[in-house]
Amino acid sequence: MTFEIGLVLTILMAAVVLFATEKLRPDVVSMLVLITLALTRLVTPEEAFSGFANPAVITVGAIFIISAGLLRSGVADYMGARILAIAKNSESRLIAVIMLTTGALSAFMNNIGATAVLLPAVMGIARQTKISPSKFLIPLAFASLMGGNLTLIGTPPNILASAILRDYSGSGFQFFDFTVMGLLILGLGVLYMTLIGRHLLPSHAQIELTENYHVREYLSEIRVLPNSPLAGKTIIESRFGEDYDLTIVGILRDGISLVSIRRNDLIKAEDVLLVKGSLVKIVGARGRQGLQIEPEAHHTHDADLKSDNATLAEVLLATDSGLAGQSLKEIRFRERYRLSVLALWRRGHVVERALSDEPLQAGDVLLVQGRREHVALLRTEPHFLLLEPAPLEARRTDKAPLSLGILVGMLLIVTLGFLHISVAGVIAALLMILVGVLTLDEAYEAIEWRSIFLIAGMLPLGVAMETTHAAKYLADLIAGAMAGLGPIGILMGIYLLTALITQPMSNAAATVLLSPIAINIALGLQANPRPFLMAVVIAASTSFLTPIGHQANVLVFGPGNYKFTDYTKVGIGLVVLYMVLAAVALPVVWPLFP
Repeated sequence: MTFEIGLVLTILMAAVVLFATEKLRPDVVSMLVLITLALTRLVTPEEAFSGFANPAVITVGAIFIISAGLLRSGVADYMGARILAIAKNSESRLIAVIMLTTGALSAFMNNIGATAVLLPAVMGIARQTKISPSKFLIPLAFASLMGGNLTLIGTPPNILASAILRDYSGSGFQFFDFTVMGLLILGLGVLYMTLIGRHLLPSHAQIELTENYHVREYLSEIRVLPNSPLAGKTIIESRFGEDYDLTIVGILRDGISLVSIRRNDLIKAEDVLLVKGSLVKIVGARGRQGLQIEPEAHHTHDADLKSDNATLAEVLLATDSGLAGQSLKEIRFRERYRLSVLALWRRGHVVERALSDEPLQAGDVLLVQGRREHVALLRTEPHFLLLEPAPLEARRTDKAPLSLGILVGMLLIVTLGFLHISVAGVIAALLMILVGVLTLDEAYEAIEWRSIFLIAGMLPLGVAMETTHAAKYLADLIAGAMAGLGPIGILMGIYLLTALITQPMSNAAATVLLSPIAINIALGLQANPRPFLMAVVIAASTSFLTPIGHQANVLVFGPGNYKFTDYTKVGIGLVVLYMVLAAVALPVVWPLFP
């Protein structure tokens, strides 16, 4: 082994460790890899930054914009609502229809977008049918990964694998080359989840939002005594938030009705204030403001926090939100959105620390309360996903035919071979803006820049592995270790290696790392590299074992009230099934030897 090969493998192992430990963000790790390769002169400056101009990266960015166009115009919502309507109240039938719908959307949208589009609708179905959301949300996330295998643009690993294959052989995969295996993957996944997987999923009894978040532990009823200095002041003049870090979320007047409050509403003597905050601070405010904590305070229900004008809602922080790492106080949530955060749910637990100073994390679910129109405005916020179905009137439905026509036109152009997928994708993305489906700002916001930097930063590592022959060295090691297993055994070994690596790291990064090795193994066997490369992209989409394996898994973790191990229980069977499927079906669809 030469010094250069050893250096490349050292950088590779360091990247894998950093991805797995999550000490740094994946896109930061990717940039560190790029800079290290350039500083060690394993790649030229042109090669180091070539990833940003790579057609695969351009295609991925364009697909993000096209997906946003389908979402903003209501096409995705309409498809989801119509197809989900046929499932009725059968749990197994609902799971099957949800998965088929998600898979179909994911074939033409990015996986996270397909999950985000249907997540509110699925939460609404769970409430209507009285079936626990936990029975539906893991199937929803997993189906988005399965559906990505249906087309070339279904998921970034497909696009990357095609680009890498083109570099080696001069031709990549065609648009529908993935479809046969994709249909088998989605069909087998639906059967597994409806017959076996759903029985491994937890079932949480349907309870009120306030109970689910333990809000009753943090809400107190305080009576305004006749001599209280608060009587006659407005909510904002009370300075409850500034002086005591307490939030007045409602007023019980005459002991009957909860009055929807505004900042300028007056507080009257004998009003009962519904106050959120720590008991210590409530006691401190009581002594200074002439208040009395109600000893017989009734149990707080969702209905107590709702009225004709006010409501409760669950809001999820998007996985690509720039607000992650900032606290509610830092982003001025209350002033910015005119809503009160009553509780925060993170990775299966209610956060019991002071919420105003708690740094937010992607996938956090906030229980908010406020006026209905203020809650509805969150639908237009790219940072948040409102966990209730969006009315179609909230979309640009008049642009739906245009967005659908642009998508179909792009598919026809690519399928007929008139333009490369990257060129057709950019044209389609630009048309989405020109015809008014998206604004330019919305198009920029739709691009997941973390993914772009992650992929562009990792591609030079693939170049270094090839130019230093590190890929061939690893390929020879793996092929030699599995020589006695035969070509199909080696194919299964490549699948298993990719499936294990993709759990702690991005599926795009796993594809970039394993594709050159798979191709070199195939060439060493004098075999067709396509089935070996197909094994890589299938395995790269099996991020089923942990909630952090893919952002789609992160999206459903909080709303589904899952535990970390719930993913492993359900996912391990799928990983094994797909390995068997790859061994049986891939050699038939793509013969191993010419």
